[in-house]
Amino acid sequence: MITPAEVEAIERATLAAVAPEAVVEIGDWLVGLDPGTVRRAASAVPLRHQVSAPGAVLDQIEAAFSQAGLRPAFRLADDPGLDPVRAELARRGYEGEQPTLVMVAEVAAVRALVSQTSCEISDRADEAWASVFLGAGFDPIDGACRVRSLGRSVGSAFGSLVVDGATVAVGCGAFGHGWASFHGMRTDLGHRGKGYAGQVLVALAQEAAQRGYVRAFLQVEEQNHAARSLYQRAGFETAWRYGYWSPR
Repeated sequence: MITPAEVEAIERATLAAVAPEAVVEIGDWLVGLDPGTVRRAASAVPLRHQVSAPGAVLDQIEAAFSQAGLRPAFRLADDPGLDPVRAELARRGYEGEQPTLVMVAEVAAVRALVSQTSCEISDRADEAWASVFLGAGFDPIDGACRVRSLGRSVGSAFGSLVVDGATVAVGCGAFGHGWASFHGMRTDLGHRGKGYAGQVLVALAQEAAQRGYVRAFLQVEEQNHAARSLYQRAGFETAWRYGYWSPR
């Protein structure tokens, strides 16, 4: 069971990790303002899963997006306490999409996924790390946005797994608000199915343990069954499900 305090901590940690160009706090909401493609960095999220009388606050949030020259977007958990928000957004012409899971685990369980890893940890996202996001088969614009976003985070760790001189799998670990969190997990298309993502995940969990963190979270699209299978083997369980609400 995730407590309201843990929900807030996870949401604050998420915005710190994906590092939008700007973040404003409006009532019980964090509003990420970013022109890139990382939706977690470019949406408004409630710090609680129970919000009442949303109309005036939604007006302020929409105004913040408008003033930044951005299209408004909301990230809402599938919780009955947010039904009034969903109803009001639907009335305003929004619709939800891209169901995504927030999953949590004990760091010790993640570390036990594999017995050893050759993944290297760095305190910055270098060109080799970024190259996996910009490789064949990936959207170069989206990849560049993700590299910039994660590269702006403060105090993060960047895992790289190198095979025959080439970086083939990467991930990012962020640390704050009492949680370790894992982002940007990506494997070169030609090297999938070899367990490399698991090695990166374990290396990031080891880094989290060294920094004194005992709990971790990550976020994964519900339809990404391969990634979900990996995370479940690493001890992650779903804490809640959310979707993005945008104007039609």
